[in-house]
Amino acid sequence: MTKCLQAIACVAIYMTVIFPVAAQQLTTPQSKVGAFHATLLSVMKQANTLSVENRFALLKPSVENSFDFKLMIALASGKHWRAATAPRKEELRSAFAHFSVATYADRFSGFSGEAFKTLSVVSGPRRTMLVRTQIIRPENTPIPLTYVTRQRDGEWRIIDVLVDDGISELAVRRSEYRSVLKEKGISGLIGLLKSKTEKLLQP
Repeated sequence: MTKCLQAIACVAIYMTVIFPVAAQQLTTPQSKVGAFHATLLSVMKQANTLSVENRFALLKPSVENSFDFKLMIALASGKHWRAATAPRKEELRSAFAHFSVATYADRFSGFSGEAFKTLSVVSGPRRTMLVRTQIIRPENTPIPLTYVTRQRDGEWRIIDVLVDDGISELAVRRSEYRSVLKEKGISGLIGLLKSKTEKLLQP
């Protein structure tokens, strides 16, 4: 009986200690990008039967789980973010996240045999990892996409996307938002993001 209880105790320790560690080790830059691509491709294949709002709803959990929108909008808004209150920061993060999901829902509105391919994972600057991928298009040149990922709280998240091996989407956003922040502050940027999201989600 004692041996049986010992065996049960060992199993319990294994389940509560070993499994969480193993699960955490499975979270890699490549797996994070791969999961995002799988969801994106699934939605693309159903796009003909889905409205843009339907695509938004299907993409939202995956996009928000894949990207570190808090860090991204903090970098894009700079000193304005640092001066904002906690509730204001959350409102801006939420508006930016919704706009980002709506952008993907708008861009990926059909399927013509595309596929995603991961080419390599290499170290980047400032403790980042770069996941180099391609969108494979039948009878067209592949589109290179490099995802810049960074680990926070034990989980890898995307913080930028480099298109055509050089154009930083985060840098483009930062440049676009600079004048709005200068003239209207955080409130103006929140209003702009909400307005753009509404337009993208129009039928």
